[in-house]
Amino acid sequence: MTRAGIQVQPIRTNRDYEKAASRIGELMSAAPGTAAGDELDVLAILVDAYEAKHHPVDAPDPVTAIQFRMEQQGLARRDLEPFIGSRARVSEVLTGKRSLTLDMIRRLKSGLGISADLLIGATPIKGRRPPANRTARNSGRNSRAEARTAKPSRKTA
Repeated sequence: MTRAGIQVQPIRTNRDYEKAASRIGELMSAAPGTAAGDELDVLAILVDAYEAKHHPVDAPDPVTAIQFRMEQQGLARRDLEPFIGSRARVSEVLTGKRSLTLDMIRRLKSGLGISADLLIGATPIKGRRPPANRTARNSGRNSRAEARTAKPSRKTA
């Protein structure tokens, strides 16, 4: 696309991405509504789409989100007690041994401003094994039971 000196092309490769990012750096001081400002807007949209497709960023797990907010606000573990509960409960949550309850999530959201979507995310609980696949376990038992009850085959010599 060319308009008043603007040259914008789709970003398909990492090389295209690098060129577009470099051009964005050159245009950062462009005034809105100018040709350079329009080029900056279009390039920013293209780069954002490329990054979303090729370099997705996963949302942090709830513990990471809490620790990040603690670091931002200079909070200690004891500062989380009004939101999570006792010192032991705070420790269990931050070490991943206990999941957040709905009440904890509500208090953390209102007290620390952490998005409930981040706090609801799945936190693997350390020390617990994932549930076993019942089908595989049962099928193993059935095959052993069938082997015990099966009649021995007669060998003919």
